[in-house]
Amino acid sequence: MARRNLTEFLTGASVLVVAGGFFAYAMVHSGRSVAGGYPLHAKFERIDGLGVGSDVRIAGVKVGRVTAATIDPKTFEAVVTLSVADNIKLPADSGAVITSDGLLGGKYLSLSPGGEDRLLAPGGTITVTQSSINIEDLLGKFVFSMANMGNASKPEGNKPEGAKAGEDGLSGGAPAKP
Repeated sequence: MARRNLTEFLTGASVLVVAGGFFAYAMVHSGRSVAGGYPLHAKFERIDGLGVGSDVRIAGVKVGRVTAATIDPKTFEAVVTLSVADNIKLPADSGAVITSDGLLGGKYLSLSPGGEDRLLAPGGTITVTQSSINIEDLLGKFVFSMANMGNASKPEGNKPEGAKAGEDGLSGGAPAKP
C-alpha cells in the first residue's frame, strides 16, 4: 500500500513540474516583456478601448505598453502613461494615435517617429496625438445621414394619390382615404 502512495505522489509531482515548465515557457515566449523601458506621457480627448496593458507599437511592432491612464482635472483630457523599450529613442516631434487591430479588434497605441534631432527624454510628453475613433458613433452618423438623404431626395409632389401634405405613407401619418 505504501508503494502505491509513493507512486501516486511521484506521478503528481511530475505532472506539476511539467505544468510549471509549460507555464514558464509560455511566459518567456508570449511576447510580453518584463523589462520596464522608459516612461512617456500623451494627452488625448478620448481613449475608448485603450487600457492599461495595451500594446504600444511602431510600424506594427510592439515596443512597449500602456502603464496608466488618468484624467487631467484641469482640462478633462485623458493622460496616458506608456513605457517604451530602452533601445527605442523617439524624436521630440513624434506622434501617437489610438488605433485598432481591425473592425472588432482591440485598441493599441501606434507611435509615429518624427524627424527632429532632439529626442524625447524619459518622462517627456508626446504632444502630437489623435484620439480614439468610436466606430459606433460613426455608424450612427452614417445611418442617420443616409436616412436624411433618403427623405430629402423625395420630391413633395411624389406622394400617394389622395395624400395630404406631410402624409407620404412613410412618416407615420394616417394612410390616405380613397
